Amino acid sequence: MSNGQIAIGVDLGGSHVMATTVDETGKIGTRHEVDLTELDPVKVVAALVGCVRLALADADGCAIAGIGIGSPGRIDVRTGMVHYSPNFGWREVPLGAMVAKELGRAVHVLNDARAATLGEYTFGAGRGTKDFVMLTLGTGIGGGIVMGGELVFGRGWSTGEVGHHQIRARDGFICSCGKTGCFEAHASGTGLLRHVLKLAPSFPRSTLTRKVRKIGSKTVRRLAEEGDLHARAAWDRWIEDLAVGLANLVTILNPERIALGGGVASADRFLLEPLVPRVRALTTMADPNGFDIVTAQLANDAGAIGAATYVLAST
Repeated sequence: MSNGQIAIGVDLGGSHVMATTVDETGKIGTRHEVDLTELDPVKVVAALVGCVRLALADADGCAIAGIGIGSPGRIDVRTGMVHYSPNFGWREVPLGAMVAKELGRAVHVLNDARAATLGEYTFGAGRGTKDFVMLTLGTGIGGGIVMGGELVFGRGWSTGEVGHHQIRARDGFICSCGKTGCFEAHASGTGLLRHVLKLAPSFPRSTLTRKVRKIGSKTVRRLAEEGDLHARAAWDRWIEDLAVGLANLVTILNPERIALGGGVASADRFLLEPLVPRVRALTTMADPNGFDIVTAQLANDAGAIGAATYVLAST
C-alpha cells in the first residue's frame, strides 16, 4: 500500500457489499465482500460496517482520509442522505450518518454509477479526456458524466440518469419507471432478453425462448457469437437500440469518449465492431468522428475505486 493517504472504497449493491483500501494511484487492497440477505437499512449498514472494519484493519498505520460509498439511488453527496433507492426500497435513509456513527470517521456517499464513472475517468477508460461518459449495462443502465474534468452531479443530484430517455416512445418495451421505450428497457442486459422474447415467433424451433428465463444476457451474447440465429437476431436488434441511445448522448453531450461497462459490454470487439459505425451513422449535429466508444477497464472495482477517489479529492 502507498505511503501517502488512502481511503476505504465501498461498492454497495442490491445483493452484496464490498470494501477495500484504495490509494492515490488507484491501487486496491484485499476485497472484503459479503452477500446481503436483508435490505433493511440497519441490516445493510451492519454488513457494510463489518466489511469496512476489515478494510480498516488492512490499512493499519496508514493515513486514512475517510470512507467513500457508492450506493444505488438518488443521493445528496453533501449529507450522505439516500433520498430514494428503488433497488433497496429506501426513502430518506441517512446512510452516511449511520455509517459515520458506527465508525467515527468521515463518510461520503454518492450514486454507484457516478462512483464508477469517477473511477474509470481517473484510472481507467477515461484517462486523458476532459469530457467523458460512462454507462453500465446491467439490469438497467446507469450512467455518469464528466464535463471539463469535473464529475457532474447537477440539480437534485440526479444528472446522469441516461437510462430513462425514450428511444422507442410509441412501440417500445414498458420500462420499470412506467414509461414506454426507455433506453434501459431496450439496451440494458434485461433489454437483450426482452428482444429474445419479442423475436420468438420468428424462430418457432428455437430452444432459446424456453431457456431465456433461466439464462442471462451474457449467455445470449455467447450464443450470438456462436451463430445461433435467434440469439444473433436479438443481438442485432439490441445493438441498434444501443446505438440510437448513444447517438442521442453524443448529440446532447458531445463527449470525447464513452465507456461501456457491465456484463454485456465485456463482449468487446463483438460489441464494438457493429456498434461504433452505427452510432457514427446516426450522429449528425456533432462530429461523427469526434468521439471514441470503448469498453470499461476496471470491471467490478470501478465503483469502490471511484468512491474512494472522491474522498481523496475532497480532503
